[in-house]
Amino acid sequence: MHNPSPPVRVLSRVLSSACHKKIDCHSIEWFIFDRRDFAFSFGLAEVVQLEPPTDCGPPGSWAAITLNFTVTSNGTQFDRLGIFTFQNVEIWRTSTPEPIRGDGIIWEYIKDVTRYTPLFAKPGTFILQLDNLIQTGLDGVYSTVLHATYYASSNKHPPAKQSNLIVPLSTLANDTGNDASVPPGFSIDVTLPQNTVEVYAELYASGNGQEEFWYFSVPNQFLSDIPDGLALGQGPFREVRLLIDGQVAGAVFPYATIFTGGFTPPCWRPITSYGALDLPTYFLDVTPFVPLLTDGQAHNFTIDVVSAESDHTTLQNWFVSGNLQVFTDPSGRRTTGRMLRVDNQPFAQTRTTGGLNSNGDLTFTVSASRNIHIESQITTGSGKTSQVTWTQSYAYSSSQQWLNDSLIQASLLQDRFSYPLNINFTNLNTNFTDWFTSFDHSYNRDLLPMPTITRSVINNRQLADGFFHLMTGGNTGNGTSSNVFSYKDDAGNTYSRQVDAQFNVITLDRQSGNLAPAPAPAPLVIQEASSMGFSAPRLPRLPGQDGP
Repeated sequence: MHNPSPPVRVLSRVLSSACHKKIDCHSIEWFIFDRRDFAFSFGLAEVVQLEPPTDCGPPGSWAAITLNFTVTSNGTQFDRLGIFTFQNVEIWRTSTPEPIRGDGIIWEYIKDVTRYTPLFAKPGTFILQLDNLIQTGLDGVYSTVLHATYYASSNKHPPAKQSNLIVPLSTLANDTGNDASVPPGFSIDVTLPQNTVEVYAELYASGNGQEEFWYFSVPNQFLSDIPDGLALGQGPFREVRLLIDGQVAGAVFPYATIFTGGFTPPCWRPITSYGALDLPTYFLDVTPFVPLLTDGQAHNFTIDVVSAESDHTTLQNWFVSGNLQVFTDPSGRRTTGRMLRVDNQPFAQTRTTGGLNSNGDLTFTVSASRNIHIESQITTGSGKTSQVTWTQSYAYSSSQQWLNDSLIQASLLQDRFSYPLNINFTNLNTNFTDWFTSFDHSYNRDLLPMPTITRSVINNRQLADGFFHLMTGGNTGNGTSSNVFSYKDDAGNTYSRQVDAQFNVITLDRQSGNLAPAPAPAPLVIQEASSMGFSAPRLPRLPGQDGP
């Protein structure tokens, strides 16, 4: 294992729009691993056995659990994808900011994992997969420390609500991350307890490789209208589906995560794009399928990703996994019932319009809509009969204009969430060595994923722009970023933050709400970085590059 010298000083503290509950109660910190350096780490995940603490109340009785992940690096490196898995269940998907050689970089992220309490209540295998590569020009090693904080429950802070069982929808690997690469779709057979009364699925999905910039892709019918090598095909629409025994149980229109090596890296220093350090997950209520799932037999669960093209295929690849939060009836007797209505078309309704204008400019729009309605009657072993309904209604639109080798793209996704994204990408010369990019990217979500999790509303908007120049001996660039984040939940917690940066320097940082630090945090120690030394960026027109 490579052990580099620690950074001399902090170059930048990567800021993310994260907040977690303040809990003024007894807690205990539990180191999962004290230090692990990820150098040439492909296929070499960190694997440890994690035992629940017993001096912070009985296992499983905690008010909350958080993970604290601290990372340093001093060297040039691509951003890398990180997969945290416990008990074969993915519990966090992250990525790294891109460091450069010089003064080094450090970041810390606190992740709320309370909803996985049933996993932490038992001993099991904890895995962090962080595939990194050391080679000429890429010498950055990620030095990591991870610990969990368990908060004891009390009369003031009762034990966190939790499901009775968490079932993995994963590869069940014991030595690496449990995510699966699709296409083709990933399938696993699952047998649920016969006294199951509610089931909620959580899905992890992110585009990688040729699919990292899926929202920037061009419909196959228009590929011949633009210069070779400037875009990938299969169009800009993606739908993540969950199928049970071949029937669509729910679907997701995913959020477009922009990693810190994407497009113009200076845009994401020192403030990352929203979701890069904590990729969003998606929740589906599959309770209407309980009448089918409580027969004591194995049932097939499939996660796949499809496009709006006629064959519905995508390029390579997406990383997917999931889990089922299962609630059971205390009687122990079998749940019965019947499905009353199933309206779930295999694919979203899609439409592609546009074409080549007389002046040679290409414009097109891809739109999609999805409606799902599944309704069942369920009778528990305790004799309670209820009618449950799961509905989804989504709308999506993506418009692109190819004007003299520049690209403007926008997309909109809605259903108690909206993910507006506008990107203006302009090449400044015919050699494609200089470009300017501007971003207007929002994450707006009103989420009540399951009865055990408090409803929350998050609104985040990021405006960023930057210039980049490719050159032998060291790439250069600069960027600016303006970020506004707000959070509130039904428990009365609030948090707001506005952070601005120019040329790698924080110029504004304001926080408010009852989750904001008190007293005000000390000023960030941010030093202006040289614009030299960036690793090669990843662009939609350059498939096959290393990265997440």
